[in-house]
Formats: sequence, structure tokens, C-alpha cells
Amino acid sequence: MSFLDHIQACNRWCPADFQPFVVAGERLGRVRRSFARALAGLGEDFALLQDALHWRSAPAGFEPRTEAFATLSADLDRRGLLSHLHGERYPVLTDAGEPRFLIDRAVAPYFGIRAFGQHVNGFLRGDDGLSLWIARRSQNRRVAPGKLDHMAAGGLPWGIALEDNLRKECWEEAGLPAAIADRAQPVGIVSYCRSSDRGLKPDTIYCYDLELPEQVTPRCNDDEVESFQLLPAADVMHIVDTTDDFKLNCNLVIIDFLIRHGLLTPAHPDYLAIAGGLRRALH
Repeated sequence: MSFLDHIQACNRWCPADFQPFVVAGERLGRVRRSFARALAGLGEDFALLQDALHWRSAPAGFEPRTEAFATLSADLDRRGLLSHLHGERYPVLTDAGEPRFLIDRAVAPYFGIRAFGQHVNGFLRGDDGLSLWIARRSQNRRVAPGKLDHMAAGGLPWGIALEDNLRKECWEEAGLPAAIADRAQPVGIVSYCRSSDRGLKPDTIYCYDLELPEQVTPRCNDDEVESFQLLPAADVMHIVDTTDDFKLNCNLVIIDFLIRHGLLTPAHPDYLAIAGGLRRALH
């Protein structure tokens, strides 16, 4: 693996494998063709028309659609067409960012719904340079068990402000109180679109840098993380550049950190492709 390999892996998908997901005349996502055929064969709710999957029985209005889609999702889960239901809800947005209804977090990739998350680079600044707090995911995680991860990271569910969700993730995953979490500095985004075993993931991650005092040590506060280690940024850079030890999308956030802090410089032969690949336009 290399820096560029990770970026390419996060943006690997074939448009021909997917069809638009349309609700009341608006394209709101993309579905894998095989999944679209399965839904269209179930009954009256979905139909394949003009090379797009239409939610034909969608009611009007945000709340009625949310309730109706939750009922549909539960039925699809019972039929074994979904891997599971998560419980958190994400908004289904138009290209203009207007919410049309809510969808279970685990169901969003099946319909190619754009999702948002927050990742925190927890770091220290010492005489020898920068060091990063790195988490190792628990072996019981459904996604990327045992992989390396950020100090704190998570999805952004509907109905919670960015700052409140950041506090929640920092406390749940790293045992950091709100007074520490509030020091996190928003530093931009990374975005990507990739094919997954569940469908399509057009995702945007809000990135944060949180410089921790030396006396503050992250600790495991739930079952999502099994351990933390403090590593020199140069070591983290080597891990990202030569292995796939990190959860896939974490590589992009770390690469962005390395560029912003002058550790990954224009002297790298792939610098332009790396820097340009961190923020893909999502439609």
C-alpha cells in the first residue's frame, strides 16, 4: 500500500454497476443493479423505470416518509436483504442539501446515501516533533475489527450538532471530558466515494486536530476501542504509507494531517495526486 493507494481504494467504484435511486422525481442516491432488481421484485413499493429505481409508494412529507422507510427497512432486514439495522438515523439529502427523510445508518450504503462523520487527530507536540494518539478497534467491531483508528471518530447522526457529537465521541471512545473535546479545532474535510459490500458510500468526514496536554491520556471508555498508543507522527506516516493497518478512511484523514503539518511535502513524487485526491466532488 501507499498514500495514493489508500486514496484510490476509497474512490473505487464503477458507475455502470449502479442505478439512480429516485423519490418523487428527485435522484437521492444510487443502488447496485442487483439490489434494485431484488427490490423491484418484491411488490408495489419499488419499481425499475427508465434505468432508475423508484420508491413508488413514498408518501409526501418528511415525517411520513421517514416512518414509511423505517417500516420498509425493517421488512427488508427480515427478508435478509440487509445485513443489519444500526439504530442511528442519517438524513437523505438532495444535491442542494435539503433533507427529504431519514434512513438507518446501516441502510444508507444500500441506497448510496451521502453520509457524514467526524474524525479527531489527537496529538502532542514535543521536543522531538509531533506524536499521534492511535486507537486499536475492538475485535468485536462489525467494521474493520482490530484495525488502527483515530483517537475518536464516528458518524454524524440526525438531530445532534457537530460540537455535541464531537463531545459524545471523545467521551465514549477516549474518555475525554467536554472541556478537553472543546479544544478540538475544525481543520476541513475529506470526501470520497467507494463501492462496498453493502452498496455505495459517498462520504464526507469533518476533520479535527486536538492537541492534548502531556498529562492527559485517552482511555477505553466503551467496547469500541481495545487500546491506545502514542506514536511519533513519522511512525504513523510510515504505517500509512506501507501497510493497510488503519481502517480505510482513517488513512485519508491522517494524510491530510501530514500535509497540513508539513510532514508530507511537495517533494513526494505523488504529492499533487495525493493532495488533489482527498476532496472528491460528490453528486
